[in-house]
Amino acid sequence: MALQSKHKVEAAFSMSSMTDIIFLLLIFFMLTSSFITPSGLPVNLPSSETSDIVMQEVTVTVTKDLKYSVNDKIVEREGIKEELTALLKGKDGQVVLHIDKEVPVEYLVEIGGIAAKLEANVSIATKPYK
Repeated sequence: MALQSKHKVEAAFSMSSMTDIIFLLLIFFMLTSSFITPSGLPVNLPSSETSDIVMQEVTVTVTKDLKYSVNDKIVEREGIKEELTALLKGKDGQVVLHIDKEVPVEYLVEIGGIAAKLEANVSIATKPYK
């Protein structure tokens, strides 16, 4: 008389729930990882005690050798006003200035003045103290 159990234990492991969790974690980290878009030109930003994160609608970058770019498009110094006017046309925008710390302040003031005249909010990008 052979006694066998009517309830067999299946040795297989279902991975479907684990793949769902990993997929959800991947989406979460992709959405929350980086809200700051790096500028196209290499800039050594100045440091500050507070470094707030703002949504960057328009970025203006000035390198230490005075190369200008607006939203990663390289422009001449004289073309900044026209480029900002086209990007901020008819709306209150946010302009973030990525100015190298070796650039004289007069260039920062000039670009900030152009953006303020176009009724945009102006922010200066900095890196936090270490």
